[in-house]
Amino acid sequence: MLVDSSVWIDFLNARSTPETDYLKLALTRRRIYTADLVVTEVLQGTGSDRAFAAAQAILCSLEIVVVGGTETAVQAACNYRLLRGKGITVRKTVDTLLATRCIEDRMPLLFSDRDFLPFVEHLGLRSAMNFPFKVM
Repeated sequence: MLVDSSVWIDFLNARSTPETDYLKLALTRRRIYTADLVVTEVLQGTGSDRAFAAAQAILCSLEIVVVGGTETAVQAACNYRLLRGKGITVRKTVDTLLATRCIEDRMPLLFSDRDFLPFVEHLGLRSAMNFPFKVM
């Protein structure tokens, strides 16, 4: 499962949410991935050098998915346009790219950002919260 910055930020700030509770359990039971763009989003939002170092240590210990590439970029634009045609505007390009990469790889995404919901509803993004844990 790939974890979005929306969950990592809450997790690193010790906020208890359904998603951070799921992540805590998943860290011992599932293979966890993050994405290059997620690493950037999380690290740029840290408030101190200490928080930066702690977040970097956690995130860079995981397998990191490279989101970009021409095919993913073009498909992300198609997905954005499809949703816009349905009257849905996704607020962040990074979210569109990340959702598209997860759809392409059939990888569940753990998120708390509502911008991913249209990708679940209309484009087949798999929410990690809908999957039971598997033994690794």
